[in-house]
Amino acid sequence: MRWPRTTAPAWPVHVGVLGLSVMACTAYTMASPEWRNVVFALVTTVPIITFLLALGAGHLTDRGPWLAAVAGLGFLSVGTVTWPDWIPDHHFGSAEGSTTELVMASAHLLFLVGTSSALRRHGRTDPGGLIDAALFGLCAAGPLWEGSIGPYLDPAAPPLGKALLLSDVLVLAAVLGCLVRIGVTARGARAPVGYLVLTAVLTLANDVVAVHADPVWTAQVMMLAYLTLAAAPALPTAPGVTEPGPAPAEVRHPPLRLLGAALCVNPLIAAIQAIRADGPASAVLPIATIIVVPLVVLRLRLLSMQRAAAERTLAHQAHHDDLTGLYNRRHIVARIDEAMRALDRGELAEVTVMLCDLDGFKPVNDRYGHQAGDLVLQAVALRLSAAVGRNGAVGRLGGDEFVIVQCGGEPLADRIAALVREPIEVSGGTVRIGASIGAATARVGDGADRESLIARADAAMYAVKARPATPAAAAA
Repeated sequence: MRWPRTTAPAWPVHVGVLGLSVMACTAYTMASPEWRNVVFALVTTVPIITFLLALGAGHLTDRGPWLAAVAGLGFLSVGTVTWPDWIPDHHFGSAEGSTTELVMASAHLLFLVGTSSALRRHGRTDPGGLIDAALFGLCAAGPLWEGSIGPYLDPAAPPLGKALLLSDVLVLAAVLGCLVRIGVTARGARAPVGYLVLTAVLTLANDVVAVHADPVWTAQVMMLAYLTLAAAPALPTAPGVTEPGPAPAEVRHPPLRLLGAALCVNPLIAAIQAIRADGPASAVLPIATIIVVPLVVLRLRLLSMQRAAAERTLAHQAHHDDLTGLYNRRHIVARIDEAMRALDRGELAEVTVMLCDLDGFKPVNDRYGHQAGDLVLQAVALRLSAAVGRNGAVGRLGGDEFVIVQCGGEPLADRIAALVREPIEVSGGTVRIGASIGAATARVGDGADRESLIARADAAMYAVKARPATPAAAAA
């Protein structure tokens, strides 16, 4: 089976979802109680079919998250067939702590595994945004529970049933926040992510509808959730859900004041409940707060790591050349001063400064372009660094001029000149360049300083350049 390409239109899927939704809701409303169970069971198989077809056709290349979702759907279908009265008899959302709810919770756990796998991939490019989104979702779960679900449950509902229902609400709210964030950053996958967001919204809404409305409405909302879930893998851009593209150039995060206000919601509700003292304390607020705390700590840790990485980047940029990665002019001069001070203290026997100017570099730029010229400079930088090793430092003064500081050891000028002359592969061909190298050495007791040492090396380099023969190395 050949799946539509990513450039194919998505409207057939939208029309199909709309048509199936109208048909399913109409059939369920008009059917007898026995046939309603059949209609509902058939709807639960629709996402399984679309998931398996998309996986079988190779449309969903990252199979792990989608297979976890298929397993979760299988659990839900088995539960629907095994306990057909789950929704018609108003058991859904009643927090009874029954075997059915355990099976459904296991299905939701598999959905969470698949979602977490997809979120982990997106987290590589937007970890802070996903944590913020999960925090907003968890903070919104408290008011939703306290305002629409918890107070309307049967007072005799066991703690296990309430815990299972609460876990569904908390997980769905956190996942919903993360999906919204993915939809904001992953522009190429907004259509399938939009359907997944709609699925999460409908499922959360169903938790509210189940405690307020007739079971017929509960079943219809749940069927809509199944059908919107079925649409996600059917869309041509579905692979983008689990295969994030490159990080956006600018990632925006919510203002800290908005995040702080969201974090205050659950404690504020708890404070109001404590002041009013007109009923038993709810467990959702402490649980939600406990879950939020590690996420906040993780967010702070991430900010700390990002700040440390930024500081390292700034420090590197302050001392290094952007193109070649060698020391820049300011830092290489500082290294020369450091070596000269060590020479004065008797810690070094000699210090050699070499100035290297590339020969034949301009024709490379003129013939192959500046990109090829950059490749040549980078290749030369690597060769200079390899030749000097740990006994010195290499810097770029600018253009095609380099400076090498050598603290003792065998003379390197001839070796460097030979390395530079080796061929360099660039786009469009192979090039060869030369190098004019002037070296000057200061020894203990010479009384030389940095300026005089560089001046001698510069004079030696221009002496080499003035020779008509192939560039070689000279010493002064």
